[in-house]
Amino acid sequence: MKQPIIGFHQDELGDWVAELACFHGQHVRHQPPFINRPWVTSAQGRDAMLGHCLNCVRCDQHEPPNEMIACKHQPSSDSE
Repeated sequence: MKQPIIGFHQDELGDWVAELACFHGQHVRHQPPFINRPWVTSAQGRDAMLGHCLNCVRCDQHEPPNEMIACKHQPSSDSE
């Protein structure tokens, strides 16, 4: 499923991760000749890609974003 890029951050190794509108992240590396994304190496290049759509395999597989956590409904303690 195509999702627009809404931002970027670097992971713990310094690799760039595109933040998608679906709240999934996708690494966007420039590793020629295998992966050719020279735009990721500069702030101007990354800014130019905001709004560009990437295919989100996690959405295709109906995976929730990593940041989502399950919440248990707790009864209200207002009954005192």
